[in-house]
Amino acid sequence: MHLIRRIDRNAERWALLVFYVVLVMTMAIEVLRREVFSYSSIWGEEIVRYSFIYLAWIGAAAAVRERAHIRIDVVMHYLGPRAKALLYIFGDLVMFGVALIALYWSFETVMVSAKFGSVSHGLRVSMVWFLLAVPVGFGLMLLRLVQSFLRDLRSLRDGTPVYEGDKLFD
Repeated sequence: MHLIRRIDRNAERWALLVFYVVLVMTMAIEVLRREVFSYSSIWGEEIVRYSFIYLAWIGAAAAVRERAHIRIDVVMHYLGPRAKALLYIFGDLVMFGVALIALYWSFETVMVSAKFGSVSHGLRVSMVWFLLAVPVGFGLMLLRLVQSFLRDLRSLRDGTPVYEGDKLFD
């Protein structure tokens, strides 16, 4: 159980670190190759592009977990803990619906790509692996939204302040 908690707490962080390191290292190598050796490759650009896409979608799921997405919370300052929890629950439910629809349609795109066997131009790897970034991101978002919903329900039940995430500016 301890391992599952650690994975739950840090899964996105480690995945983000891996994709960020891949992105930076590949970009540095490609800049060096282009400037020093006057040679560049198409595969380097593809690795950077697809690493960035995975970085964005996994980062979006991590932001859902930490309630770090941009929001206008002026009204929240005037609400009590119960109303605030209800508003967050409502927002999570709306976001859950949108994420569920997006997961379905993004998975549809993956299935079409798998059916026709499309491959990337430079790496010659199935596009399924790259298109999976979107359903993986939305799947993780759904998981984090369920966790957020349960956390907010506990706060509502116990009368404790709802988790609002870290603030960027105070």
